[in-house]
Amino acid sequence: MSEDPSTETGQNGLTYADAGVDIDAGNALVKKIAPLVKATLRPGADSEIGGFGGLFDLKGAGFTDPILVAANDGVGTKLKIAIETGQHKTVGIDLVAMCVNDLIVQGAEPLFFLDYFATGALDVETAADVVAGIAAGCREAGAALIGGETAEMPGMYAAGDYDLAGFSVGAAERGNLLPRPDVDEGDMLLGLTSSGVHSNGYSMVRKIVELSGLEWSSDAPFETGRTLGESLMEPTKIYVRPVLTALKTTSGIKALAHITGGGLPENLPRVLPKSTCARIDLGRITVPDVFKWLAKTGGVAQSEMLRTFNCGIGMVVVVDKEQADAVSAALRQVGEEVVDLGRIEAAGEAPVLFDGTLDLGA
Repeated sequence: MSEDPSTETGQNGLTYADAGVDIDAGNALVKKIAPLVKATLRPGADSEIGGFGGLFDLKGAGFTDPILVAANDGVGTKLKIAIETGQHKTVGIDLVAMCVNDLIVQGAEPLFFLDYFATGALDVETAADVVAGIAAGCREAGAALIGGETAEMPGMYAAGDYDLAGFSVGAAERGNLLPRPDVDEGDMLLGLTSSGVHSNGYSMVRKIVELSGLEWSSDAPFETGRTLGESLMEPTKIYVRPVLTALKTTSGIKALAHITGGGLPENLPRVLPKSTCARIDLGRITVPDVFKWLAKTGGVAQSEMLRTFNCGIGMVVVVDKEQADAVSAALRQVGEEVVDLGRIEAAGEAPVLFDGTLDLGA
């Protein structure tokens, strides 16, 4: 009499878990993060996670004739520091910030967010910490976390490693998209300060830390009371709420630029007409101590700092000169530190012209 092959051990008894994929762990993660996801619900999004797709009701969100704007991004090699230090609770904020800041610069209110978490072997606690950060970022941005994917792929990642990708969709009423076509000479440039390195340039950051001989657990040379790893994991600032407030209460904002990889020289030209250029006074920027330490320790020239890091300015606002004071006041009223960076001029020898120098320390 033959035996039921499902009861045999060996080759015929191989399970998905034997191959390195733990379905039970995935189910446990979904159960663990469900309250975090629910806390991000907003008008237009009220469905539970677990379906094959996330739902969003534009009419329920209050839009009449919306244009949708989509963005996706990752966190880059900042994840290496998170993995090596075990600090997983803030990279989710970075992930959201990198997407929603790209939406708001086009005048779009972030509506919803989806995440992709990929790893070799799922660690439920690590993944839950990451999703907790994503949920926190979504709440700050006013976006609903309506879905995501957890991919467990044995052999694709080293033990403990994972990668993240984020996807967000926003909307603006037709006619309210940025940049406006009337950006012109004489418009003013306002800078909104950054919270630190944000999520760009971390391959250079990690190289400089290596050259310094310091450990992630060492005291941060540029900040009291935190380790180097803690300080460098400071999450990316989310500019959505203050910018939305200024857009709704003033009429002078013509364009916005999110200062990410490429810095001021490469991001500002993306929102300016080719007939113009931006002139910036570098002496007006208060450079955070972390950038001074990176420049000094790595021997990094000013030009390289400017095209690699935000150097203290995470968002630039292009405003009508007659409305500059009103926009500045609106932004300051909601807690933003505003820097008068410069102005728009007729096209010159470069898309962005710099006066003065950054104070990068001795």
